Amino acid sequence: MFLRPLAAVCLLPLVLVPGPAGAQSFTTTDSVIRRIWQEGMERSQTERLAQVLTDSIGARLPGSPGMAAAADWLVRTYQSWGIAVRKEQYGTYRAWRHGAIHVDLIAPRVETLEAKVRAWSAATPGPVDGAVTVPPEPGADLAEWLGGARGSFVLVAAPEPTCRAHQELEQNARPETVERLRAQRESVVMAWNARLVALGGRGYAEGLERAGVAGVITSSWSGGWGVNKVFGAPSRALPAVDVGCEDYGLLFRLATHGQGPRLRVVVESEDLGTAPQFNVIAELKGRELPNEYVMLSAHYDSWHAATGATDNGTGTVMMLEAMRLLHTAYPAPRRTILVGHWGGEEAGLVGSRAFAEDHPAVLEGLEALFNQDNGTWRVELIEASGFARAGGNIARWVGLVPREISANIRLVFPGTQENMGSDHSSFLCRGVPAFRLQSAYDEYRQYTWHTNRDTYDKIVFDDLRNNATLAAMLAYAASEDPERVPRDRAVLPPDPRTGAPRDWVGCGTARRAP
Repeated sequence: MFLRPLAAVCLLPLVLVPGPAGAQSFTTTDSVIRRIWQEGMERSQTERLAQVLTDSIGARLPGSPGMAAAADWLVRTYQSWGIAVRKEQYGTYRAWRHGAIHVDLIAPRVETLEAKVRAWSAATPGPVDGAVTVPPEPGADLAEWLGGARGSFVLVAAPEPTCRAHQELEQNARPETVERLRAQRESVVMAWNARLVALGGRGYAEGLERAGVAGVITSSWSGGWGVNKVFGAPSRALPAVDVGCEDYGLLFRLATHGQGPRLRVVVESEDLGTAPQFNVIAELKGRELPNEYVMLSAHYDSWHAATGATDNGTGTVMMLEAMRLLHTAYPAPRRTILVGHWGGEEAGLVGSRAFAEDHPAVLEGLEALFNQDNGTWRVELIEASGFARAGGNIARWVGLVPREISANIRLVFPGTQENMGSDHSSFLCRGVPAFRLQSAYDEYRQYTWHTNRDTYDKIVFDDLRNNATLAAMLAYAASEDPERVPRDRAVLPPDPRTGAPRDWVGCGTARRAP
């Protein structure tokens, strides 16, 4: 067996050999590792696959035609490679699609604004002109305000005092300026929340519907230049658009200074009822232990304001490409290798939770699951997810990976169960060894996670090739490992923010219908 004892993990079985310009080669005691490297790093298909998924198919909102198209494309792609694949329906979801959107300021001057439709928004009946207004201050006559708001577009988010990126402001402004702007923002948010409470709190949209407003305008700034996070509409009956930070501030200032802002808004959208929702499962059958499993994991749905390139097009392509590499270099694995392309992650981990609920035998035989769900950068962290003795297996697996990849990876044993908001937690909560392949997080959270800028051009393909090759190598190593990953749990370290003990991540129930 090729696996080294844990004491020898630091002695990677690789010797680098000079290669031709633009290529790297090495000698290794393991022919499968060599073939995976050559196929993944020298003949990668990641750019072609990512371009189709993000540019041609585009956004993959749960329940949308784009998500259905992505599932069918995954199936066709696996079939073209000769890999067994199936769609598994886990439920239904609200089906909706949007068309064109246009938001123009038409008074006191003319300007086209940067805007995105909110998910599941109602349509406008063609172009609609209306005044811009803000919610009433606490103590104002609400009935009178609602009567005057008919036919207007209501701003329902607190404006930002500045749309400069936080980190650049902190780097370049004086400390007292940073503190003043922080206090100003805090004051504005508190005052705005009081306005929304006066409007009806969380149920404010119902009052606006009854008042006959033309629509609602939101802005959910990410803290970075030109970037907003765009989520669902607050009402099924009202058109809802999200406007960029700068343009939203413009509308607020015009409205509060009595300068008569008016908008012309077009929102095309269509409620399609409900649609079946699917996970896509591909499989390489195990030659020796077919009822034990290694699983690659990534969700393929996305939010809709961009094309879901790094959340989670990169994870989708990474695991898709990893299966191609394995099929090419390791077509008869010792254990069965599965890949789960999960639907409904953005709706609450629905697809992965449903799979875990529906396949107890897979969970019983699961050696390891590797999940990726954050951004474009190289995988830099693998932790043992709180399993007391899983570190020995992980270290052996990583010990087979070429230094060009493994040198970037920090191993943390037993781990703290950070970042539990992705699909690996659907398995980890059931005591199954599920590991997150973690990339750099801060820039991803600010600039591409759920934003209007999550597009193909943000993908760094050197890193995506690296990550797909890594995933294939880890799956191979876990498949061949003579030892099952021990499932005994460590005592988790306290939460550093509160000092309180951490509990093992809990399981939610798959919400299989809207």
